[in-house]
Formats: sequence, C-alpha cells, structure tokens
Amino acid sequence: MAVFTPLTETQVEALLSRFDAGSLVSLEGVAAGTENTTFFVTTDRRELVLTLFEQGAFDELPFFVDLLDYLDEHRLPVPGPLHDRDGVALHRLADKPALLFPRLPGKHPHDPNLTQCRALGDTLGRMHQVSQHFTGHRPNPRDLHWLLPMHHKVLVYLSPDDQALMKDEVETYQGVFGARLELPEGALHGDLFRDNTLFDGDRLGGLIDFYNGCTGDLLFDLAIVINDWATEPDGRLNAERHDAILEAYMARRPLSDAEREVWPMMLRMTALRYWLSRLLVIYVDPPAHDLTPHDPEQFRTILLARLQHGALPLPEDAT
Repeated sequence: MAVFTPLTETQVEALLSRFDAGSLVSLEGVAAGTENTTFFVTTDRRELVLTLFEQGAFDELPFFVDLLDYLDEHRLPVPGPLHDRDGVALHRLADKPALLFPRLPGKHPHDPNLTQCRALGDTLGRMHQVSQHFTGHRPNPRDLHWLLPMHHKVLVYLSPDDQALMKDEVETYQGVFGARLELPEGALHGDLFRDNTLFDGDRLGGLIDFYNGCTGDLLFDLAIVINDWATEPDGRLNAERHDAILEAYMARRPLSDAEREVWPMMLRMTALRYWLSRLLVIYVDPPAHDLTPHDPEQFRTILLARLQHGALPLPEDAT
C-alpha cells in the first residue's frame, strides 16, 4: 500500500470543513503511487482525491497549483485543485502539504486503441496551444542540463558497451541541443505515460499527476508520449499509434521546421532520460519508501531501437 502517511477520518473531516465540498462519507487509501500518499475521499456531494506530498521541493507546489488552475480554466481535462472558502488550495495535513482534487472518471489504458491515441494527441495539442501563454515558470528538471552531470553517476554500474553508448549519446545531444536552438516552449506535463491518463471507454477523462510539470520544449513532452504510447515491447514504433497521436496533435499545433529537424534526436534524448533516471533510482538514489523501481532496461531497449531504426516519418501538417 503506497500510503506513507496514514490519516484518520477526524483529520480529513477537519480539512473538509474549510471547503464547500460536503461532509465525509468514506476514506480509502490508494495503493498506486511511488512518491506521494493518496486517498479517495467520498463526501455527501462528490468524489475527491486527497494527495499528501511526501518529498520534493515543496516550495514548487504553488507552480503546480497555478498550472492546473490555468489549464482547468482553459477547459482541459485536468484535476483543477479545490480552493477553500478563502481561495486557498494548498494546506497542511499531518504536517505534510496537501491538496484536494476532483476525482476524474476512467482508468489507465494498458493497450490504447487508435481512438484513444487520437484523443490523447488532440488533448496534448490543445494543452500545448494554451500552455505557451502560461506565465508561471519552473525549469525542466530532466533536460540536457540534468543529463550532463547525472549520467556520470551511473557509468560505473554499466557494461563497457553501455558506458560508451550513454557517453556518446549525451555528447551528441550537446551538439544538437546545446546550441541556441529555438524550439517552441511552454508548460509541459513532463511525464505523460499511459498511467498518467484516465479513459472512460474511448473518452479521455483526464490527464493527472502533473508533478513533473515544468517549462521547456514542447517537443520534449511529445517525444515522451510517443516513446510510451506508440512503442512495441521490442522498442520499435507502432506506425498506426504514432500517426494517430501525431496527426491529432498537429491539427492543433503544427510543428516548426526546427522541431521537425530535431525530432529523431528528441526521441532518443527522452528515451535516455528515462533509462538514466531509472538507473539512478536503483544504484544512486533509491526511493525513501520500500517500493519496486521501474526497469531501466525498457528504455535502453527503446533507445537502441531509435538508433537502429530511426524515427518514423512525421505526418504532414494539417491545412
């Protein structure tokens, strides 16, 4: 059970009393999650999610609140946090920062169909359209500036071939992304895997878990999505899913010439980003709680497939 901080009904009732959200009916710990404590909260009015933040830079939480408020105001399917009668969203509970969210409908798509892929691409395109105008700022914590120092920490744990692969890749990314490359920027989700979406049938019920949200290259977000949503177990891209996501996305936000040029390299860099972050969790910085880490080999496989087979052709921009 990924409930790292237990709560009593009395504690939750005291929190709810500050909101116009109804009276507590039931409280249920949520087993999913690797970083924060989550409860499903049912009141006599609605279904809610209560999150306690267990670790991380707590002074960055206002960024996430402001971003979710902004996207919610623009009618994106995100869990806009509840604000109390004084307009405050962020509270403390059991000495941890706490937020209440509406519980969005649906479940994670383990094997998304093409309709779900189109819905995801369309929504991400809409999000990136509006996120370019979001005034909040948080630097991307997992971009090239992070890769450069952090990859040295895992090299000793890798085979000679994998050491050479990682060092060569990072050097290549420096040459491509280290220059003053002008790519469209905005607020990103930063971790939009299938398990950070909810689908009610073929309808996208919500994008969730924005705690990797940041400001950066929009293409970075899109590459993360393609590497997860459109990749087969052997690491190769699934052309149908790839095209369904990208066609829907680009109907909302066409890619610039510079984005098209560096797209294959962005797929490689975001694959290495997850290979590296998972290696770090295993060898360098294990989680504070006793949880099974994700397998780094998955993203090593994806990186090798991108190197061997390259990227699929991008769809033409919608006219």
